[in-house]
Amino acid sequence: MFGERHDLHHEFPQHAELIHQLLGSHQEFASLYKEYDDLDAEILDLEQKGEPVTDEVFESMKYKRLQLKDRLYAILQEQSS
Repeated sequence: MFGERHDLHHEFPQHAELIHQLLGSHQEFASLYKEYDDLDAEILDLEQKGEPVTDEVFESMKYKRLQLKDRLYAILQEQSS
């Protein structure tokens, strides 16, 4: 959606406790989480301020966010089993 946060706690509410645990104990997860969160905030800022950016750059940022979310979800799945 346009102009809304995509933080992991809202994307995967069923894993909220595990997300919290992994942030303190899983280095790769914590690093990817920070990168995802920073990128999500940057995308939201661009959407809300309407700053000029090419469609290619914007779509590239959104694709990168999706890749990060997929990897984070994979880690959540691995750790929840």
